Amino acid sequence: MADVTRVLVVDDDPLVRSALSLMLGGQPDLDVVGEAPDGRVAIALTAKLRPDIVLMDIRMPVLGGLEATRELHRRSDPPRVIVLTTFDADEHVVGALAAGADGFLLKDTPPPEIVAAIRTVVAGDPMLSPTATRTLIERLRRETGDDRVASARTALQALTDRELDVAREVGHGLSNAEIAARLHLSVPTVKAHVSRVFDKLQVTNRVQIAILVHDAGME
Repeated sequence: MADVTRVLVVDDDPLVRSALSLMLGGQPDLDVVGEAPDGRVAIALTAKLRPDIVLMDIRMPVLGGLEATRELHRRSDPPRVIVLTTFDADEHVVGALAAGADGFLLKDTPPPEIVAAIRTVVAGDPMLSPTATRTLIERLRRETGDDRVASARTALQALTDRELDVAREVGHGLSNAEIAARLHLSVPTVKAHVSRVFDKLQVTNRVQIAILVHDAGME
């Protein structure tokens, strides 16, 4: 039997939670292990239920999705987080990624694409909706200045030449398997390099690596 991904659904709207749980529950490789109405309950349920993926709304009472995501990623073994929201404003996209989210989707994303996004994130790759990607790119174009370039280049100096090669390919949006093929490395070797890049750059997801590579002009 294939591995089953444990999912926690977090949204203050009970109808949204029910709809997502019903949709995801029909997938043989996904198991909705719990629902939470706010970020504080989500944190407690994560400790209890150990989900692999948390689908996280942004605007919720008690504790919002960004704060909850940030708190989850302070843990030693955090779940992956996909922010699922009705808002695609640039502050939400950038804020979610800065908090450590592994994906950003709008709630009007078709169900098959939400399922595909979960599988992609579980495999270790980030997932952004097309509108979120455009928003992020436009934000970066507006904000990239001398200080940001210098900061990114300083951070990347901590990497070895091979780690920098891997970071560049991550910045191109390639998966570990694609990077392995392009750089003529094994997939386990690429995974090891990516892990060291995470540690050295002190980031929590591949999108943050891509942002640094973009800022440094090293695409």
